[in-house]
Amino acid sequence: MSVKIKKYAGEEIKTEDLRKGRVPVERWKPKVRYAWSVGTAMSRFLKELKNGRIIARKCHKCGRILVPPRMFCELCFRPTDEWVYVKDTGIINTYSISYLAADASRLKEPIIIGVIELDGASKGVGIFHHLGEVKKENIKFGMKVKAVWKPPEERTGAITDIKYFKPAEV
Repeated sequence: MSVKIKKYAGEEIKTEDLRKGRVPVERWKPKVRYAWSVGTAMSRFLKELKNGRIIARKCHKCGRILVPPRMFCELCFRPTDEWVYVKDTGIINTYSISYLAADASRLKEPIIIGVIELDGASKGVGIFHHLGEVKKENIKFGMKVKAVWKPPEERTGAITDIKYFKPAEV
């Protein structure tokens, strides 16, 4: 036999009561320290981005060149074998056009993001990034693009060291 509770004991706390100080509230800011590692492959990838280069890992068994790099080939079930550099050019594998900002507000001009298959990496392997200097009407699957980098003094070792990918001159 189950019993449904229709009303809980006590008084419901309203937001207004909290704001006006009618209810005791404890506020504190913890001094939390933590360390986090992105791992061997991503650490090297981010370090190379800071230097304006894109690095990948190669699997000698299947021959794939993986970007972002991975220390383990998910097709061969074995460690990858070597570091290789790839170009900062490529093609648009797929893309999405969004009129919503990160805070879910509406945008007049869309954000365009896509998966970029970099030249020198294996087919179907790519990085997810912003597309810029292109109108939504002109974007196409397979379009050649090139990375637009932040100036060296502004790079921090993050994927955002590449500002966006723009259409490449053919």
